[in-house]
Amino acid sequence: MPSNKNRRIAVIMFTDIVGYTALMQRDENAAAEMRARHRQEFEKNHKLHNGDILQYYGDGTLSVFSSGLEAVECAIAIQKALQKENAVPLRVGLHLGDIVFDGTEVYGDGVNMASRIESLGIAGSILLSGKLNDELKNHPHIPTLSLGHFNLKNIAKPVEVFAVKNEGIQVPSRSDLMEVPENEPKSIAVLPFVNMSSNTDNEYFSDGMTEEIINALAKIKGLKVTSRTSSFHFKNVNLPIARIGKELNVSTILEGSVRLSNNKMRITAQLIDVKDDFHFWSETFDRSLDDVFAVQDEISLLIAERLREHIGHFEIEGQLVQDPEVPIDIYQGYLKSRYHILKMGKSDIETGMSILERILEDYPHFALAHLGMHLAYTLLGTIGFVPLHEAFSKGQPFLDKAIEIDENLPECQLHLSYASFIQNWDLPETYKHLNKVYEAGPLVDYYPSMASTLVAEGSFGAARTYIETALQLDPFSSINYHLKGFIDYCEEKYDDAIKCFEKGVELKVDFKTSTLYWGQSLLLMGKGKEGLAFFEKLPQNETEDIMRLGGTTMAHAVLGNKDKAEKGIAKLEVALETDFMGRAINLLILCNALLGKIPETIRLIEQGVAQRLPMMIYIFVEPILKPFFGMPRFQELRREVLGEGSQYSTNKRKYQKSLFNKTQLKVYKKNLDRLMLEEEPYLDPNLTLPILAEMMEIPSNHLSQLLNEGYGKNFADYVNTFRLEAFKAKVADKSQRHLTILALAYDSGFNSKTVFNTYFKKIMGTTPSAYWKKIVA
Repeated sequence: MPSNKNRRIAVIMFTDIVGYTALMQRDENAAAEMRARHRQEFEKNHKLHNGDILQYYGDGTLSVFSSGLEAVECAIAIQKALQKENAVPLRVGLHLGDIVFDGTEVYGDGVNMASRIESLGIAGSILLSGKLNDELKNHPHIPTLSLGHFNLKNIAKPVEVFAVKNEGIQVPSRSDLMEVPENEPKSIAVLPFVNMSSNTDNEYFSDGMTEEIINALAKIKGLKVTSRTSSFHFKNVNLPIARIGKELNVSTILEGSVRLSNNKMRITAQLIDVKDDFHFWSETFDRSLDDVFAVQDEISLLIAERLREHIGHFEIEGQLVQDPEVPIDIYQGYLKSRYHILKMGKSDIETGMSILERILEDYPHFALAHLGMHLAYTLLGTIGFVPLHEAFSKGQPFLDKAIEIDENLPECQLHLSYASFIQNWDLPETYKHLNKVYEAGPLVDYYPSMASTLVAEGSFGAARTYIETALQLDPFSSINYHLKGFIDYCEEKYDDAIKCFEKGVELKVDFKTSTLYWGQSLLLMGKGKEGLAFFEKLPQNETEDIMRLGGTTMAHAVLGNKDKAEKGIAKLEVALETDFMGRAINLLILCNALLGKIPETIRLIEQGVAQRLPMMIYIFVEPILKPFFGMPRFQELRREVLGEGSQYSTNKRKYQKSLFNKTQLKVYKKNLDRLMLEEEPYLDPNLTLPILAEMMEIPSNHLSQLLNEGYGKNFADYVNTFRLEAFKAKVADKSQRHLTILALAYDSGFNSKTVFNTYFKKIMGTTPSAYWKKIVA
């Protein structure tokens, strides 16, 4: 490489010998021999595969290649050579990215990425970034396996990492990886509260209580809250908390129960640290049912406060749950309706709607009830229980009324975005309503809604960012997996798309849309016979016959069975006179396009656009229609539906400014240090962040930020630091030897045996009893 500074795209390879430092300490000669063998194979194979060695550092290496294929083949050759007798435990990481070389040093984001990927690996493995993996798609002799997405240090977005699967190469599981980042610290999942009432029908109330707490906590900026769908995936599932926390990728779990008896309710709640598997807070609330909204707000605020004390700073508003100002029996009826509607079966949705109809007769100004009706009609239409246009027209008046009552409800803005997008094809209005949803929370549905809008415009990169966030918040949502698969499908990454569609169908067996695109992906991969068999196996019933017919017709078109394809098209044309007209036109467009019938395809698109069929909004990113993308008439129709250019517009995130400047921070730290030393408030086991803030005469949000910025600690760790020192002093005091370890811990301010033992071991690296024996001895 030239000595002057230059920038270029390259494949970067990092290697490292696992356990080399420890081997050096045990046997310097063996370590030196291992390193010499590594360098010999490294240099020989780089010469064979046109790689440039940039740097040796101890037991590690940094090199670059101009070809992704040669880089991976080089890595495979090195690993296979080093796995022979007296194996060298090497791990390799590769990434395709931007590097800068100034003659003495190589740097850039690409170098950092390759380094982070390498550090994940195990001995004998070769890990690749998703970007490099894309370069290997046409090289089947190098199979790879996705290990999932990882949050890597100093990398802004999660990165998908792949492992090379060639014979002789170690393929780690995700749990094997050496530096898998821990769950995001400021994250929580609220598991469905258990119905402890003698009446099993009261389950709707415990579900409703869970949902309200999820919604309340989701309003807190800086706190990641798992969505209802994924939390309820674990309802009545008997799994260890640590496993559930790992599945949902959260650091904290809230679980609880609800017992109703006459006009009384007893609510229990407890917060669990996933990593250390211990309860750090629990409480029981005995309240009147008439105060349910105040109780929901009280519990949500208390949970948020205790959570902040344990995991670190975020700001909490004074109120998290609004009173809908309806009698308790009406609210209970609303919860019961939602309980049924969200089961998403036709009879369940209709049961929920009948409850809402009765509520609206008595309380026509209850906005949430109107939104519930609009949601019910939307589900009936999108799932396919009633014709889509009929569902939309019947649901619209309920949305209009909800907006008239309270336009600023984030749920109203979300429903308005659906209408603007699917019904009106008004993308600027869609983004405007979604921005308002974002400003208010946002609701978890904001992220898939943004993704589905962006993908219609062809903004696949931005859409992928939103759907990845959606999957972090809602990892058990069939819709989210479908959307991710649809983005892959539009980008012609059919293998990846099928994996997502398969997962979506696994989560929701009757998810028909994913099934359709799954089959289409097989056809576009050139697997016509497999695609035909796939569609022929679909169940035959009234709602799925047309999908089965459309799929088999497309397969016959791909396979060159023109007569069978024409017969299928004739049957689909008959369906234009039925309630399934919208789906039929969409399938007819694709079948005619696959047969190369250009005028017929354009005419059908014109027909669909003229009738404003909802699915037409996605027709312009359909890979089957790729030959039409450059045609003037196709472009005209696209502009008619999507407008001129991208309509993508989002509000810029407003970052929270620090509540303190540096001078104020110093003053407050000094005051807090003096308070802790002179008054020793930490000795009170009931000390909370609000109590300490009151002693400091500052708001709780200010104290939380002071601890975060001034000490780099959350409240619990900060206070327990003092308690630990108090405990150690008491252990050292011979006059205290008549007391037990636990008694000394309680005297030092710890309020729980579990909290004490866990914190002591984390800080001291040993158990309290082992420490006691050492000091006493």
